Amino acid sequence: MTNEFIALAVPGLLVLSAVFLLLFGLSSHYTKNRGYYITLGTLVVSFLISASGVSEKHSMDLLPGIFNSMLVYDTFGATFISLFLLGGFFTLAIAKSFIDSTDYFTHESFVLLLLSLFGMVVLSMANELITAFISLEIASMSVYILVGLNRDSLKASEAFFKYLLLGSFAASFYLLGMMFIYAQAKSTNLDIIAHYVLSTDIHSQLLIIAGSMLIMITIMFKIASVPFGAWVLDVYEGASLPITAYMAGVFKIAVFAFALRMFLLDYIQFEAYYDILIIGGALVTMVGGSLLAIIQNSVKKMLAASSVVHSGYLLIAFASTSEDTSGAASAIIFYLFAYFISAIGAFGVLSYISQGSAKTINYDDLNGLARTNPIIAASLTVFMLSLAGFPSTIGFIGKFYIFTSAIEAGYTLFAIFGAITAFISIYYYFKVIMHLYFKENPHMKVHYGYKISFAFIVLSAFTVLWGGVGTSLLFNLPGINALNELARFAIESLAM
Repeated sequence: MTNEFIALAVPGLLVLSAVFLLLFGLSSHYTKNRGYYITLGTLVVSFLISASGVSEKHSMDLLPGIFNSMLVYDTFGATFISLFLLGGFFTLAIAKSFIDSTDYFTHESFVLLLLSLFGMVVLSMANELITAFISLEIASMSVYILVGLNRDSLKASEAFFKYLLLGSFAASFYLLGMMFIYAQAKSTNLDIIAHYVLSTDIHSQLLIIAGSMLIMITIMFKIASVPFGAWVLDVYEGASLPITAYMAGVFKIAVFAFALRMFLLDYIQFEAYYDILIIGGALVTMVGGSLLAIIQNSVKKMLAASSVVHSGYLLIAFASTSEDTSGAASAIIFYLFAYFISAIGAFGVLSYISQGSAKTINYDDLNGLARTNPIIAASLTVFMLSLAGFPSTIGFIGKFYIFTSAIEAGYTLFAIFGAITAFISIYYYFKVIMHLYFKENPHMKVHYGYKISFAFIVLSAFTVLWGGVGTSLLFNLPGINALNELARFAIESLAM
């Protein structure tokens, strides 16, 4: 398959499937199972097509005569597109039990999921600010509605309203920043802006600097950085568990995809200006997220708060790209994969346990799970260990790459601070493990009725362990070296 075909086939397939499901859902032949498997099949086919574009380094303008260099398809874009599709697939696969147990997952839910992925796919290829904004809003608006799916829940309605209001407010920063950049560079194309930045004295680029800072604020809101992520606990609590997993894992990847493409190479000379914002945001985010996670009684809200801490780790690596572009940026990609597979697995276990119930799962609700359901408990333990950065998990390798890149870039103190924060996270992650194994609840019982959800929870746990072990010890399967090499190829393709 040609790269051009891959670049057009994936978003085209997502949109066509969304339109088909929208119409098919109105017919008498539609059932939830059929909508579910059509969506799952679409993601599988799209992933297989996209994955064929990551085997080598490449970069090309997509149909320049039509799109006028607004879209670029390269190894970087192909890698992120594959991550989006893989994340969407795992979210749906693990959530099968939850979806079957609820009434509000209608055919529109699957349509919105596909449209959000379409927005993310276009965002990862966007080489122009207006295109990036439109695709980001397509993805965001779809996620807003997914948050408020359960119209019978006041929490879901409140979460939808807050997310929509604050998301629209954050988008205004992006638009204002884009206006400043256009006023000085006379273009919204990233290549033209980059040429202007590199050929003009930096002291005469005040509008571009201000515009870039405003866009960075939008990005920090989207990744739930403190204080811009004040909404995160309420939104994550109000959203259903599969959607929370999708937001925490997949949507965050899309935002970093655009941030890396925009700021990584040609904006590097602005590091003295935006590094202050990024490093300051990273420190406040790690501290604030840790404090929020420690005081939670709900496991779901604890995971939501801890996702804020992980955004802080990623911001440290993002600041480190100013000194070592390839190493720090590839560490971000690897860490995004490590976090999303761990987070989706953890939220997936909660949705499996809840069986569609709107009841809040507290720590005490996990008491004795290791005795009644040892495999589910063991999987949740693996996810907690990975999120905490425990050795022999993919989360440990991800944190090692993040902190190593920070030290190499001269941010040793910030790397130490991040390591201390990771040490603090042991408290709230291991608290889950303690309730699983050292507390008793004779009434706790989870039935193995949904083989798809159960199988993919176990597969996710295996992936987390395999990513931490490394090379092929037992089977001829790619280990962390292959993942790290793929991330490095993706970053290097940006400079082609």
